[in-house]
Amino acid sequence: MVKVGKQAALIVVDVQNDFCPGGALPVPEGDKVVPVLNRYIDFFRAAGAPIFFTRDWHPKDHISFKEYGGIWPPHCIQNTWGAEFHPALKVGKGDFIISKGFERSKEAYSGFEGTDLDDRLKRLNIKELFIGGLATDYCVKHTVLGGLKKGYSVYLLGDAVRGVDVNEGDSLRAIEEMVKAGAVKISFKDLE
Repeated sequence: MVKVGKQAALIVVDVQNDFCPGGALPVPEGDKVVPVLNRYIDFFRAAGAPIFFTRDWHPKDHISFKEYGGIWPPHCIQNTWGAEFHPALKVGKGDFIISKGFERSKEAYSGFEGTDLDDRLKRLNIKELFIGGLATDYCVKHTVLGGLKKGYSVYLLGDAVRGVDVNEGDSLRAIEEMVKAGAVKISFKDLE
């Protein structure tokens, strides 16, 4: 069992309309993570642990978009429906919103890249990160690896992630890579 103590934080990665069915860059079954993440959110809120929500917050001419040399269709453009969090996701008033990828010329797959996430976690004396969301093989993977590189203990919420799988098996390989780097894969039933 894994105890959620005073030094734990939940990080919900990029559960935005554009990454869910009907969005510009839908992750297959991306919306299926919402009810599972909401259980984690309720649990962490009850434990008094901070909750962070990362989001892609791209300018309309972002480097990751195909017409500007990237590999993706335009998605999560600032102040559009696509950039909003999934409407059923329980984002609360006291939660932290971390915007990434807001500079035209920087990719930013990780919630730590070009943001103040690390500073905020350190100010709160956080040592353990519990990470889920979208997509397993991109922003979740890079956020998990970023957290490990910065010295946090990282738990991957295996039941609360979905991948893009541009190439078949990408998500499974991403999970292997995260675990090999030191992340611990858990599911909701493992929480104490």
